[in-house]
Amino acid sequence: MWTYLSEWLQFAVRWVHVITAVAWVGSSFYFIALDLGLRRRRELPQGVAGEAWQVHGGGFYNMQKYMVAPDEMPDELTWFKWESYSTWLSGAALLFLVYYLHADLFLIDPQVADLPVWGASLIGIAGLALGWIVYDLLCKSPLKNNDTALLAILFVYVVASSFLFSQVFSGRGAMLHTGALIATIMTANVFFTIIPNQKIVVADLMAGRSPDPALGKAAKQRSLHNNYLTLPVIFLMLSNHYPLAFATEWNWVIAGLVLLIGAVVRHFFNTMHATGEKLWWCWPLAGIFFIIVITLSGAPGWRSNASDDASETAKRQWSGDPQYALANSPHFEEAEAIVLSRCSMCHAREPLWPGMIHAPKDIRLETGDEMIHYASLIERQAVRSHAMPPGNVSGLEPAERELLARWLADGKAPGLAKGL
Repeated sequence: MWTYLSEWLQFAVRWVHVITAVAWVGSSFYFIALDLGLRRRRELPQGVAGEAWQVHGGGFYNMQKYMVAPDEMPDELTWFKWESYSTWLSGAALLFLVYYLHADLFLIDPQVADLPVWGASLIGIAGLALGWIVYDLLCKSPLKNNDTALLAILFVYVVASSFLFSQVFSGRGAMLHTGALIATIMTANVFFTIIPNQKIVVADLMAGRSPDPALGKAAKQRSLHNNYLTLPVIFLMLSNHYPLAFATEWNWVIAGLVLLIGAVVRHFFNTMHATGEKLWWCWPLAGIFFIIVITLSGAPGWRSNASDDASETAKRQWSGDPQYALANSPHFEEAEAIVLSRCSMCHAREPLWPGMIHAPKDIRLETGDEMIHYASLIERQAVRSHAMPPGNVSGLEPAERELLARWLADGKAPGLAKGL
Protein backbone atom coordinates (compact mmCIF):
# COMPACT_ATOMS: atom_id res chain seq x y z
CA MET A 1 0.00 0.00 0.00
CA TRP A 2 2.82 2.44 0.84
CA THR A 3 4.28 2.01 -2.66
CA TYR A 4 1.01 3.16 -4.22
CA LEU A 5 0.62 6.04 -1.78
CA SER A 6 4.23 7.10 -2.27
CA GLU A 7 3.87 7.25 -6.04
CA TRP A 8 0.66 9.26 -5.85
CA LEU A 9 2.22 11.55 -3.25
CA GLN A 10 5.11 12.23 -5.63
CA PHE A 11 2.65 12.92 -8.43
CA ALA A 12 0.59 15.31 -6.29
CA VAL A 13 3.65 17.19 -5.04
CA ARG A 14 5.05 17.43 -8.57
CA TRP A 15 1.71 18.79 -9.75
CA VAL A 16 1.74 21.47 -7.06
CA HIS A 17 5.36 22.27 -7.85
CA VAL A 18 4.65 22.83 -11.54
CA ILE A 19 1.57 24.97 -10.86
CA THR A 20 3.32 27.21 -8.33
CA ALA A 21 6.41 27.47 -10.55
CA VAL A 22 4.26 28.65 -13.46
CA ALA A 23 2.71 31.29 -11.19
CA TRP A 24 6.13 32.45 -9.96
CA VAL A 25 7.73 32.56 -13.39
CA GLY A 26 4.72 34.42 -14.78
CA SER A 27 4.73 37.12 -12.11
CA SER A 28 8.52 37.44 -12.28
CA PHE A 29 8.57 37.89 -16.05
CA TYR A 30 5.63 40.27 -15.91
CA PHE A 31 7.17 42.61 -13.37
CA ILE A 32 10.56 42.67 -15.08
CA ALA A 33 8.82 43.53 -18.37
CA LEU A 34 6.71 46.15 -16.57
CA ASP A 35 9.75 47.65 -14.86
CA LEU A 36 11.68 47.88 -18.11
CA GLY A 37 8.68 49.26 -19.97
CA LEU A 38 8.10 52.23 -17.64
CA ARG A 39 8.19 55.63 -19.32
CA ARG A 40 8.96 58.92 -17.64
CA ARG A 41 6.55 61.84 -18.19
CA ARG A 42 6.72 65.34 -16.74
CA GLU A 43 3.30 65.29 -15.12
CA LEU A 44 4.02 62.25 -12.93
CA PRO A 45 3.82 62.67 -9.14
CA GLN A 46 7.02 63.29 -7.22
CA GLY A 47 8.99 60.12 -6.58
CA VAL A 48 7.43 58.21 -9.49
CA ALA A 49 10.10 56.84 -11.82
CA GLY A 50 7.72 56.12 -14.67
CA GLU A 51 4.40 54.68 -15.72
CA ALA A 52 3.05 52.17 -18.19
CA TRP A 53 -0.32 51.87 -19.90
CA GLN A 54 -1.48 48.37 -20.69
CA VAL A 55 -4.62 46.76 -22.03
CA HIS A 56 -5.85 43.29 -21.09
CA GLY A 57 -9.15 41.51 -20.65
CA GLY A 58 -11.17 44.32 -22.16
CA GLY A 59 -9.83 47.04 -19.86
CA PHE A 60 -7.00 49.55 -19.54
CA TYR A 61 -4.45 49.61 -16.71
CA ASN A 62 -2.22 52.47 -15.61
CA MET A 63 0.79 51.35 -13.53
CA GLN A 64 3.18 53.73 -11.80
CA LYS A 65 6.38 52.85 -9.97
CA TYR A 66 7.83 54.78 -7.05
CA MET A 67 11.58 54.49 -6.88
CA VAL A 68 11.50 54.31 -3.07
CA ALA A 69 7.93 54.56 -1.79
CA PRO A 70 4.87 56.84 -1.91
CA ASP A 71 4.45 59.54 0.70
CA GLU A 72 1.68 57.57 2.38
CA MET A 73 0.94 53.89 2.71
CA PRO A 74 -1.95 52.76 0.49
CA ASP A 75 -4.86 51.08 2.21
CA GLU A 76 -4.38 47.89 0.20
CA LEU A 77 -1.05 46.41 -0.77
CA THR A 78 -0.50 43.13 -2.61
CA TRP A 79 2.65 41.17 -1.77
CA PHE A 80 4.18 38.84 -4.35
CA LYS A 81 5.98 36.20 -2.33
CA TRP A 82 3.82 33.10 -1.89
CA GLU A 83 4.43 31.93 -5.47
CA SER A 84 8.14 31.77 -4.68
CA TYR A 85 7.77 30.14 -1.28
CA SER A 86 5.29 27.54 -2.53
CA THR A 87 7.52 26.65 -5.47
CA TRP A 88 10.55 26.07 -3.26
CA LEU A 89 8.68 24.18 -0.54
CA SER A 90 7.01 21.83 -3.02
CA GLY A 91 10.33 21.39 -4.84
CA ALA A 92 12.13 20.58 -1.59
CA ALA A 93 9.44 18.03 -0.76
CA LEU A 94 9.83 16.45 -4.20
CA LEU A 95 13.62 16.40 -3.80
CA PHE A 96 13.19 14.52 -0.52
CA LEU A 97 10.59 12.08 -1.85
CA VAL A 98 12.44 11.19 -5.05
CA TYR A 99 16.16 11.79 -4.54
CA TYR A 100 16.72 11.35 -0.82
CA LEU A 101 14.31 8.50 -0.10
CA HIS A 102 15.50 6.76 -3.27
CA ALA A 103 19.10 7.95 -3.21
CA ASP A 104 20.40 4.51 -4.21
CA LEU A 105 18.57 4.82 -7.53
CA PHE A 106 18.75 8.48 -8.45
CA LEU A 107 21.41 10.23 -6.38
CA ILE A 108 24.26 7.78 -5.82
CA ASP A 109 26.50 6.41 -8.53
CA PRO A 110 29.11 4.04 -7.01
CA GLN A 111 31.39 4.68 -9.98
CA VAL A 112 31.46 8.37 -9.02
CA ALA A 113 31.35 8.12 -5.22
CA ASP A 114 30.20 5.10 -3.23
CA LEU A 115 28.24 7.05 -0.62
CA PRO A 116 25.77 5.81 1.96
CA VAL A 117 22.21 7.02 1.48
CA TRP A 118 22.32 9.25 4.54
CA GLY A 119 25.70 10.68 3.50
CA ALA A 120 24.55 11.56 -0.01
CA SER A 121 21.42 13.20 1.36
CA LEU A 122 23.38 15.28 3.87
CA ILE A 123 25.82 16.39 1.17
CA GLY A 124 22.89 17.51 -0.96
CA ILE A 125 21.25 19.48 1.83
CA ALA A 126 24.53 21.02 2.98
CA GLY A 127 25.44 21.91 -0.60
CA LEU A 128 22.21 23.86 -1.06
CA ALA A 129 22.58 25.70 2.27
CA LEU A 130 26.24 26.53 1.72
CA GLY A 131 25.48 27.56 -1.85
CA TRP A 132 23.09 30.25 -0.67
CA ILE A 133 25.48 31.50 2.03
CA VAL A 134 28.35 31.95 -0.43
CA TYR A 135 26.07 33.64 -2.97
CA ASP A 136 24.71 36.03 -0.34
CA LEU A 137 28.21 36.97 0.83
CA LEU A 138 29.24 37.69 -2.76
CA CYS A 139 26.21 39.94 -3.23
CA LYS A 140 27.05 41.85 -0.03
CA SER A 141 30.71 42.26 -0.96
CA PRO A 142 32.08 45.32 -2.82
CA LEU A 143 31.08 43.47 -6.02
CA LYS A 144 27.51 44.62 -5.40
CA ASN A 145 28.45 47.99 -6.90
CA ASN A 146 29.46 46.42 -10.22
CA ASP A 147 26.63 44.36 -11.73
CA THR A 148 28.71 43.03 -14.62
CA ALA A 149 31.58 41.82 -12.43
CA LEU A 150 29.16 40.33 -9.91
CA LEU A 151 27.25 38.41 -12.58
CA ALA A 152 30.52 37.07 -14.04
CA ILE A 153 31.69 35.84 -10.65
CA LEU A 154 28.29 34.30 -9.93
CA PHE A 155 28.38 32.48 -13.28
CA VAL A 156 31.75 30.93 -12.43
CA TYR A 157 30.47 30.10 -8.95
CA VAL A 158 27.39 28.22 -10.18
CA VAL A 159 29.40 26.30 -12.80
CA ALA A 160 31.99 25.38 -10.17
CA SER A 161 29.19 24.19 -7.87
CA SER A 162 27.79 22.06 -10.70
CA PHE A 163 31.24 20.53 -11.23
CA LEU A 164 31.54 19.69 -7.52
CA PHE A 165 28.08 18.10 -7.53
CA SER A 166 29.14 15.98 -10.51
CA GLN A 167 32.09 14.65 -8.48
CA VAL A 168 29.89 13.19 -5.74
CA PHE A 169 26.49 12.47 -7.33
CA SER A 170 25.13 10.62 -10.33
CA GLY A 171 24.71 12.74 -13.45
CA ARG A 172 20.99 12.98 -12.79
CA GLY A 173 21.57 13.99 -9.17
CA ALA A 174 24.26 16.52 -10.07
CA MET A 175 22.12 18.36 -12.62
CA LEU A 176 19.09 18.30 -10.34
CA HIS A 177 21.09 19.71 -7.43
CA THR A 178 22.54 22.42 -9.64
CA GLY A 179 18.98 23.43 -10.45
CA ALA A 180 17.97 23.12 -6.80
CA LEU A 181 20.89 25.37 -5.81
CA ILE A 182 19.73 28.05 -8.25
CA ALA A 183 16.13 27.67 -7.08
CA THR A 184 17.25 27.98 -3.45
CA ILE A 185 19.17 31.15 -4.28
CA MET A 186 16.14 32.60 -6.04
CA THR A 187 13.69 31.88 -3.23
CA ALA A 188 16.17 32.91 -0.54
CA ASN A 189 16.56 36.21 -2.40
CA VAL A 190 12.84 36.75 -1.95
CA PHE A 191 12.70 35.50 1.65
CA PHE A 192 15.88 37.07 3.07
CA THR A 193 16.33 40.22 1.00
CA ILE A 194 13.48 41.38 -1.24
CA ILE A 195 10.53 40.98 1.14
CA PRO A 196 12.40 42.06 4.33
CA ASN A 197 13.65 45.20 2.57
CA GLN A 198 10.14 45.99 1.41
CA LYS A 199 8.80 45.46 4.93
CA ILE A 200 11.35 47.92 6.31
CA VAL A 201 10.24 50.48 3.73
CA VAL A 202 6.60 49.94 4.72
CA ALA A 203 7.46 50.28 8.42
CA ASP A 204 9.36 53.51 7.74
CA LEU A 205 6.40 54.94 5.85
CA MET A 206 3.99 54.08 8.62
CA ALA A 207 6.33 55.66 11.16
CA GLY A 208 6.74 58.80 9.09
CA ARG A 209 10.40 58.14 8.28
CA SER A 210 12.07 58.44 4.87
CA PRO A 211 12.91 54.95 3.55
CA ASP A 212 16.52 54.15 2.66
CA PRO A 213 16.91 53.99 -1.18
CA ALA A 214 19.64 51.36 -0.75
CA LEU A 215 17.00 48.86 0.34
CA GLY A 216 15.12 49.13 -2.92
CA LYS A 217 18.35 49.01 -4.91
CA ALA A 218 19.46 45.77 -3.25
CA ALA A 219 16.03 44.19 -3.74
CA LYS A 220 16.00 45.16 -7.41
CA GLN A 221 19.46 43.65 -7.94
CA ARG A 222 18.37 40.32 -6.44
CA SER A 223 15.18 40.42 -8.50
CA LEU A 224 17.27 40.93 -11.65
CA HIS A 225 19.40 37.89 -10.73
CA ASN A 226 16.23 35.84 -10.35
CA ASN A 227 15.09 37.00 -13.77
CA TYR A 228 18.25 35.81 -15.48
CA LEU A 229 18.28 32.51 -13.58
CA THR A 230 14.70 31.51 -14.38
CA LEU A 231 15.24 29.90 -17.80
CA PRO A 232 18.32 27.88 -16.76
CA VAL A 233 16.64 26.52 -13.62
CA ILE A 234 13.69 25.27 -15.68
CA PHE A 235 16.06 23.45 -18.05
CA LEU A 236 17.97 21.88 -15.16
CA MET A 237 14.79 20.68 -13.48
CA LEU A 238 13.59 19.11 -16.74
CA SER A 239 17.00 17.58 -17.49
CA ASN A 240 16.40 14.57 -15.24
CA HIS A 241 13.99 13.26 -17.90
CA TYR A 242 16.63 13.45 -20.66
CA PRO A 243 19.75 11.31 -20.21
CA LEU A 244 21.63 13.01 -23.02
CA ALA A 245 21.58 16.13 -20.83
CA PHE A 246 22.70 14.62 -17.53
CA ALA A 247 24.35 11.26 -18.21
CA THR A 248 27.58 12.62 -19.66
CA GLU A 249 30.85 13.57 -18.00
CA TRP A 250 30.32 17.07 -19.41
CA ASN A 251 27.00 17.69 -17.64
CA TRP A 252 28.52 20.50 -15.57
CA VAL A 253 29.72 22.23 -18.76
CA ILE A 254 26.23 21.81 -20.22
CA ALA A 255 24.85 23.48 -17.08
CA GLY A 256 27.19 26.43 -17.68
CA LEU A 257 26.18 26.72 -21.32
CA VAL A 258 22.52 26.66 -20.34
CA LEU A 259 23.20 29.56 -17.97
CA LEU A 260 24.62 31.49 -20.92
CA ILE A 261 21.68 30.58 -23.15
CA GLY A 262 19.25 31.79 -20.50
CA ALA A 263 21.17 35.04 -20.05
CA VAL A 264 21.30 35.73 -23.80
CA VAL A 265 17.57 35.05 -24.29
CA ARG A 266 16.59 37.18 -21.29
CA HIS A 267 18.89 39.96 -22.55
CA PHE A 268 16.97 39.99 -25.82
CA PHE A 269 13.61 40.38 -24.13
CA ASN A 270 14.82 42.74 -21.41
CA THR A 271 16.36 45.05 -24.00
CA MET A 272 13.22 44.91 -26.13
CA HIS A 273 11.02 45.82 -23.15
CA ALA A 274 13.36 48.62 -22.05
CA THR A 275 14.15 50.30 -25.37
CA GLY A 276 12.11 48.58 -28.06
CA GLU A 277 15.35 47.49 -29.75
CA LYS A 278 15.45 43.87 -30.90
CA LEU A 279 18.94 42.39 -30.59
CA TRP A 280 18.50 39.59 -33.12
CA TRP A 281 22.10 38.45 -32.72
CA CYS A 282 21.09 36.96 -29.36
CA TRP A 283 19.21 34.11 -31.03
CA PRO A 284 22.00 32.73 -33.26
CA LEU A 285 24.40 33.05 -30.31
CA ALA A 286 22.00 31.06 -28.13
CA GLY A 287 21.71 28.56 -30.99
CA ILE A 288 25.50 28.16 -31.14
CA PHE A 289 25.61 27.49 -27.41
CA PHE A 290 22.85 24.90 -27.81
CA ILE A 291 24.70 23.17 -30.65
CA ILE A 292 27.68 22.88 -28.32
CA VAL A 293 25.36 21.39 -25.69
CA ILE A 294 24.13 18.80 -28.20
CA THR A 295 27.70 17.98 -29.20
CA LEU A 296 28.84 17.52 -25.61
CA SER A 297 25.82 15.34 -24.83
CA GLY A 298 27.27 12.62 -27.04
CA ALA A 299 30.66 12.53 -25.34
CA PRO A 300 31.56 9.97 -24.31
CA GLY A 301 29.38 8.22 -26.84
CA TRP A 302 29.79 5.17 -28.93
CA ARG A 303 33.27 3.69 -29.00
CA SER A 304 34.73 4.31 -32.41
CA ASN A 305 35.61 0.66 -32.98
CA ALA A 306 32.01 -0.32 -32.22
CA SER A 307 30.03 2.32 -34.02
CA ASP A 308 31.85 3.13 -37.21
CA ASP A 309 30.99 -0.13 -38.91
CA ALA A 310 28.57 -2.94 -38.39
CA SER A 311 30.01 -6.45 -38.23
CA GLU A 312 30.84 -8.13 -41.50
CA THR A 313 28.31 -10.86 -40.75
CA ALA A 314 25.55 -8.30 -40.23
CA LYS A 315 26.46 -6.60 -43.49
CA ARG A 316 26.06 -9.87 -45.36
CA GLN A 317 22.71 -10.50 -43.64
CA TRP A 318 21.38 -6.98 -44.15
CA SER A 319 17.95 -7.00 -45.79
CA GLY A 320 16.98 -3.35 -45.31
CA ASP A 321 15.10 -4.17 -42.12
CA PRO A 322 16.89 -2.95 -38.97
CA GLN A 323 14.91 -5.32 -36.75
CA TYR A 324 15.99 -8.26 -38.93
CA ALA A 325 19.60 -7.11 -38.69
CA LEU A 326 19.40 -6.76 -34.91
CA ALA A 327 17.77 -10.16 -34.46
CA ASN A 328 20.38 -11.86 -36.67
CA SER A 329 23.38 -10.00 -35.35
CA PRO A 330 26.20 -12.26 -34.13
CA HIS A 331 26.11 -10.16 -30.93
CA PHE A 332 22.40 -10.63 -30.30
CA GLU A 333 22.56 -13.48 -27.78
CA GLU A 334 25.23 -11.76 -25.70
CA ALA A 335 23.35 -8.44 -25.83
CA GLU A 336 20.14 -10.19 -24.80
CA ALA A 337 21.89 -11.81 -21.85
CA ILE A 338 23.19 -8.41 -20.74
CA VAL A 339 19.77 -6.78 -20.93
CA LEU A 340 18.08 -9.66 -19.12
CA SER A 341 20.64 -9.65 -16.32
CA ARG A 342 21.13 -5.87 -15.94
CA CYS A 343 17.79 -4.34 -16.93
CA SER A 344 14.93 -6.80 -16.63
CA MET A 345 14.72 -6.81 -12.84
CA CYS A 346 13.00 -3.43 -13.17
CA HIS A 347 11.77 -3.46 -16.77
CA ALA A 348 9.41 -6.38 -16.25
CA ARG A 349 5.72 -7.05 -15.90
CA GLU A 350 6.40 -7.82 -12.24
CA PRO A 351 9.56 -5.91 -11.29
CA LEU A 352 11.86 -7.55 -8.76
CA TRP A 353 13.31 -4.28 -7.45
CA PRO A 354 11.98 -3.56 -3.93
CA GLY A 355 9.19 -0.98 -3.84
CA MET A 356 8.71 -0.96 -7.61
CA ILE A 357 5.23 -1.94 -8.73
CA HIS A 358 5.48 -1.47 -12.50
CA ALA A 359 8.18 -1.09 -15.12
CA PRO A 360 9.56 2.46 -15.45
CA LYS A 361 7.55 4.23 -18.16
CA ASP A 362 5.94 0.82 -18.78
CA ILE A 363 8.96 -0.27 -20.83
CA ARG A 364 9.48 -4.03 -20.52
CA LEU A 365 12.68 -5.82 -21.57
CA GLU A 366 11.99 -9.47 -20.82
CA THR A 367 12.21 -10.91 -24.32
CA GLY A 368 14.40 -10.52 -27.36
CA ASP A 369 11.51 -9.01 -29.32
CA GLU A 370 10.97 -6.37 -26.63
CA MET A 371 14.68 -5.61 -26.56
CA ILE A 372 14.73 -5.08 -30.33
CA HIS A 373 11.58 -2.95 -30.15
CA TYR A 374 13.22 -0.60 -27.65
CA ALA A 375 16.68 -0.69 -29.24
CA SER A 376 16.76 3.07 -29.85
CA LEU A 377 16.00 3.70 -26.17
CA ILE A 378 18.72 1.27 -25.10
CA GLU A 379 21.09 3.22 -27.32
CA ARG A 380 20.22 6.58 -25.74
CA GLN A 381 19.97 5.37 -22.15
CA ALA A 382 22.78 2.82 -21.83
CA VAL A 383 25.24 3.43 -24.68
CA ARG A 384 25.28 7.06 -25.78
CA SER A 385 24.69 7.98 -22.15
CA HIS A 386 25.04 6.10 -18.90
CA ALA A 387 21.61 7.04 -17.56
CA MET A 388 20.64 3.41 -17.21
CA PRO A 389 20.79 1.59 -14.96
CA PRO A 390 20.21 4.54 -12.59
CA GLY A 391 23.24 4.88 -10.37
CA ASN A 392 24.43 1.74 -12.21
CA VAL A 393 22.74 -0.25 -9.44
CA SER A 394 22.89 -3.48 -11.44
CA GLY A 395 26.60 -3.08 -12.21
CA LEU A 396 26.56 -2.75 -16.01
CA GLU A 397 30.22 -3.03 -17.00
CA PRO A 398 31.94 -0.82 -19.62
CA ALA A 399 32.66 -3.93 -21.69
CA GLU A 400 28.96 -4.77 -21.64
CA ARG A 401 28.04 -1.28 -22.85
CA GLU A 402 30.64 -1.83 -25.57
CA LEU A 403 28.97 -5.05 -26.65
CA LEU A 404 25.54 -3.39 -26.68
CA ALA A 405 27.05 -0.74 -28.93
CA ARG A 406 28.32 -3.40 -31.31
CA TRP A 407 24.92 -5.09 -31.40
CA LEU A 408 23.17 -1.76 -32.09
CA ALA A 409 25.71 -0.96 -34.81
CA ASP A 410 24.66 -4.15 -36.59
CA GLY A 411 21.21 -2.62 -36.96
CA LYS A 412 22.76 0.30 -38.81
CA ALA A 413 24.43 -1.57 -41.62
CA PRO A 414 24.51 0.03 -45.11
CA GLY A 415 21.12 1.50 -45.82
CA LEU A 416 21.08 3.16 -42.36
CA ALA A 417 17.73 2.68 -40.65
CA LYS A 418 15.99 5.87 -39.57
CA GLY A 419 14.48 4.20 -36.52
CA LEU A 420 17.82 3.72 -34.76
